[in-house]
Amino acid sequence: MDSSITNMVLWFAVFFGIIYFIIIRPNNKQQKERRMMLDSLKEKDKVVTIGGLHGTVTKIMEDTVMIKVASHVELEFTKSAVQTIENRDYKQGKGKARKLKPADTEVTEETAENEAPKVSEVKTEAVDTPEETK
Repeated sequence: MDSSITNMVLWFAVFFGIIYFIIIRPNNKQQKERRMMLDSLKEKDKVVTIGGLHGTVTKIMEDTVMIKVASHVELEFTKSAVQTIENRDYKQGKGKARKLKPADTEVTEETAENEAPKVSEVKTEAVDTPEETK
């Protein structure tokens, strides 16, 4: 009877060990990286919020940040609402700024032409007006 209880305890230990390495440890690592990212926020960082709003950090308080989204428009968000920092690589460079190339941020005519459909590609359908149906 002692060996069956020991066997069962051993299986539970193995099971919880697997759960720890598959679920708990990676989650703790992600939380630590996110905490590091939020702690490394600086003024003039370009950020994206969890709602998809793009802006520039103008002021950092204890639990909140002010983000400029347009000229003369600043919104206050909790720090946890910041999803990513666009202009810095906070993971590898530990908060060091990396310069963006103008090609990374500019919309050229070539990209605009590729994204927008041409007039000849847009399908149009004839619609009968009430005058034509009579």
